[in-house]
Amino acid sequence: MADPLRTDVLIAGGGLAGIVAATQCLRAGLSVTLIDRDTPERLGGLALWAFGGMALVDTPLQRRMKIPDSPERALRDWLSFGELGKADLWPRRWAEHYVQHSRAQVYDWLVGQGLKFLPAVTWVERGRYGEGNSVPRYHILWGSSRELARRMIAAMKEAGAGGRLTLLSGHRVTAIEHADGAVSGVQAIDETSGAAVRVDAPVVVLAMGGLNGSTDQAIANWPADRPRPAAMLNGAHPFADGRLHRFTAEQLGGQVTHAGEMWNYAAGFPHPQPHFPGHGLSTIPCKSALWLDHRGRRIGPEPLVTGFDTHDLCQRVAAQAKPWTWHLLNWRIAAKEFAISGAEHNQRLRDRQFLHFVRETVLGNHRLVRQMQRESAHFLVDDTLAGLAQKMNALTNSNDIAPAVLQATADAFDANFAKKDLALANDDQIRRILHARQWGPDRMRTCAPAPLQKKGAGPFIAIRMQLITRKSLGGLQTDLQSRVLRADGSAVSGLYCVGEAAGFGGGGASGKRSLEGTFLPGCILTAQAAAASITQGRTTT
Repeated sequence: MADPLRTDVLIAGGGLAGIVAATQCLRAGLSVTLIDRDTPERLGGLALWAFGGMALVDTPLQRRMKIPDSPERALRDWLSFGELGKADLWPRRWAEHYVQHSRAQVYDWLVGQGLKFLPAVTWVERGRYGEGNSVPRYHILWGSSRELARRMIAAMKEAGAGGRLTLLSGHRVTAIEHADGAVSGVQAIDETSGAAVRVDAPVVVLAMGGLNGSTDQAIANWPADRPRPAAMLNGAHPFADGRLHRFTAEQLGGQVTHAGEMWNYAAGFPHPQPHFPGHGLSTIPCKSALWLDHRGRRIGPEPLVTGFDTHDLCQRVAAQAKPWTWHLLNWRIAAKEFAISGAEHNQRLRDRQFLHFVRETVLGNHRLVRQMQRESAHFLVDDTLAGLAQKMNALTNSNDIAPAVLQATADAFDANFAKKDLALANDDQIRRILHARQWGPDRMRTCAPAPLQKKGAGPFIAIRMQLITRKSLGGLQTDLQSRVLRADGSAVSGLYCVGEAAGFGGGGASGKRSLEGTFLPGCILTAQAAAASITQGRTTT
């Protein structure tokens, strides 16, 4: 092994949390070495690929839209929806910190970095019975999370000019060195050459992502009291393998809590050009699509509708007889409502093409629908329901879908529209759609209720959907300075954990459910807390 590198701060992981922590430490005059397993062009982790939605509280944008939000209101929603108990001391404290500081330390801070938000706040995760977001809080970054990642990478490199920043891409931290209860650096390996590397540092910040970077990990961590899926797609980062979590727990006494809590999605399908084995795309499910079981029957008795309780959707999909479900819709619905989460398939937002973005929002994103029809074997299109049933059976190599059953499913829904108005409609999906359309920004992305077999709305579309991993809600337990805590409540000297690796604060700040959009801000807030603690009273080497 070559002579060790020396640095003030060692950061393990080049996602958003690690980059923000590095930037803040560099701005304070410290030297930083950042170790990241991925290639240099993929520095930024999932933030480079994410959509860029953020749950923020009492912002100028909310006030402009006359949304009556406050930290107190947001905390009530957070604790209720996440089902956080009194024993969840540090998760609750991080929830309180988030709602109190997301305006100043995320919204204002990002605007100060030159970033902008779309001039509308959308309303997600309302809860099945209103116990989720009681008001709209979902702010969308103009340029998507990719713009955020690129700007923060540039800020980090600018702050590290003059040789105070060392980037080691393609390297994996294998061990954290420690003595007398304090960390002293890390051991790493160059995954291309196999060469061992040692970095001496009095401070180590763990920013390696979550626990479920493989579907096997996610299923292994699945709570025993909930329906366990037989298979899942991977929408997380494949390097988020939990190794450093386990090392920290076994060698340093850190505590991994809420490992079984995850923020998965119920409607994913295989990526047509996968970046890694098992890679899936997560759709933003169409509210107006009928969600069917493997036999083409509508899942019920309460229909599955997105935008209210993602956690519940995942449990109900996991309980199905086969590891897939179907979305049945038509081209009219798909053009207005179909979307794929992330920067990759939201190029108008990602590339800040304003006129194209407005045009596709108003007139429909026919481009994306045609792209998926062309690229994905799981996105089926046909002029008739009988022809669609035949294609659905061919995809699953089965005779599960009887054409008569699929026709009856569509007919039963369309019966709600026997009259010209909806006075006699008695369908909970229609009620939820009407409720969603009362909020202007959501109205623009949600079709007015209409028969599935409405003349001129075709062709018909069926999408085979599967559960897909996304975020770990649990992680290493930390205090409000992002210091890693032992079981007795003491901090491991010199060891910090930020972002998803810490369950976005405290080892599981969201509890069982997120208010959606709490992840990017959680990365920023935990990283800022760590950097403030590290830089307080410290000098450069």
